[in-house]
Amino acid sequence: MPKSKTTAARRKPRDAGAAPRSAERTAELKAEVQEFKRRRILEEARELFFANGYESTTLDAIADALQVTKPFLYSYFRNKSEILNAICEVGITSSLQALEEALATELGPREKLRFIVERVTAIIIQNQKYIVVYEREEKNLQSEEARLLMRLRKQFDQRLAELLEAGNRAGEFDVEDAPLTALSIAGMMTWVASWYRPLGRWSQTDVIMQMIRNVTRMVSRQGAAQSNAAGNAASNASCNAAGNAAGNAQVGERESA
Repeated sequence: MPKSKTTAARRKPRDAGAAPRSAERTAELKAEVQEFKRRRILEEARELFFANGYESTTLDAIADALQVTKPFLYSYFRNKSEILNAICEVGITSSLQALEEALATELGPREKLRFIVERVTAIIIQNQKYIVVYEREEKNLQSEEARLLMRLRKQFDQRLAELLEAGNRAGEFDVEDAPLTALSIAGMMTWVASWYRPLGRWSQTDVIMQMIRNVTRMVSRQGAAQSNAAGNAASNASCNAAGNAAGNAQVGERESA
């Protein structure tokens, strides 16, 4: 029976772009699922490496914790060493990304530095176990991976030093040695991972705000003046102590003579 014109008119034209969009969305969902599974492997491995150490943790233990088989792990990582590599990358890659985002803003040097300290300290606290595992297990990294992470750390320090130098030129900072100060700031933030306790005396906000105050004093003109005064006082005290010791020694020699 021939179809009526009314029925034909009710038909909607086929969207030529619907199929490509559907395929694209399917690919996106597949990638999201794969990333979720990969992240879960890293999370469980991180917990086991943190609690038991890298060398004492087997792939069987990681698979058991996830309730999966070892072949499942091999579909995402070639071996246990590759899992450690991925864990150790988390802290520095996230911190470097936060630093670059701050540097790309239109803020002044002082505001950029505050933003970096705030973001990076938060990243270190939130990824505390990843960073502690890196610090403990760096010796077990593949040599190529260890060199890569060292390059990323040096890049972070160098970019931070460039910001300090820009602050000097703008008259906002008074930093005598920008590279050394950058290393000091980075080390101070990284060290938080070693002592911070989520249910301890200081909250995450407390720690971040104190880090901002400490760094501000390190780079400010007033802070530099105080640091120089303290250094001069220590130097004078050392000289006085040495002079007194020498004087006492001479007196003792005269008395014994």
